[in-house]
Formats: sequence, C-alpha cells, structure tokens
Amino acid sequence: MAYCCLKMKNKTQIGESASTQNANLLGLPNASQNSVPLDEKDLMILRLLQENGRMSVASIAESVRLSTTPVHERIKRLEATGVIKQYATLIDGTKVRKGLMVICYVSLNQHSKKSGSQFIKLINELPEVMECYSISGEFDFMLKIITEDMNSYYNFHVNKLSQAENIGQVQSVFIMGVVKQTHVMV
Repeated sequence: MAYCCLKMKNKTQIGESASTQNANLLGLPNASQNSVPLDEKDLMILRLLQENGRMSVASIAESVRLSTTPVHERIKRLEATGVIKQYATLIDGTKVRKGLMVICYVSLNQHSKKSGSQFIKLINELPEVMECYSISGEFDFMLKIITEDMNSYYNFHVNKLSQAENIGQVQSVFIMGVVKQTHVMV
C-alpha cells in the first residue's frame, strides 16, 4: 500500500493508493473526476499568467482581445474552481544559498495507514523537502530536497530523515544539472 502526500499551505492530504481516491488526492485526472471546462480564451489567460503571475488584468485583456471585466471574471472563476491553485515566486536557489538539489527515494518498513500518516506528517514539517510524491515500484515516496550543500544534506539525511520511525530504505540521487525545469502546464 502506498500513500500520497502533498505539501500545501496549512493542509496535508492523505489517502490509500491503487484507487481513484489516490488520483484525486494527487490532483491527477481520472474518469470520475469532473474537469473544469476551459475555452481558448481561458487557456490563453492561463498561459499568460503562468509566464507572469503579476501581469495586470489590463495587459491580459489586451493580449486575449477582451475587455478587463470579462478577463477579471474569468480569472476569478479559474481561482474559485481550483484551476489556479496559487500564485508564487520562483527563486534561483543558487542565489539564496540553496544550491544542492537531491531526489530521495524512501521506502517504509510498514505500510499501515498510521505509519504512512506519521511519515507524511514528518515530511510536511521538514523545510528541506520541496516536493513529495507517492510512487509505484521499489520505493514508496520520492522527495525533492533542496539544501545549501553536501554537508547540509548529510545533516538532513542523518539527523532528520533517517531518524524517522518506520524508514526502510533511502536512496539519494544528486542533481548534477537541470536540463529542463518548467511550471507551464497548458
């Protein structure tokens, strides 16, 4: 049994995998999930906001050839329906002393709901963990970790992650360089 964990503002969602419930918790589309109908204007607005979340409504309206009121209403609808989850600032980690990125695969010894929940709670308390995914295969979770350097990661691994109860196996893969990194989805 695998679990999913999503780091969200003040929320953690937990669920059992191998079901549509897990797909819903991960935000993945499935046959039973109602998608939000989007027309070409909505998609254009989303593309513009993905490139520049601070773009003014007036600039968006000019680009999509609508007046500001319908653009504002569309953006509010996209926010209310959860299509737009949040607005964020992308930071260059090397400029803020967070230059080491690690993909860390973790398997748990026990696969009960309680042990999975405890692990997910821990992950949400660790600021080094940027993303956490429930995965299939040999490991249960894949973590994206960002730290200052190798010493910082070693400290994280030995004193935080490995101290957690129920950790079976941990495998770390160090990112040598980023070939592609995007947040653009539509």
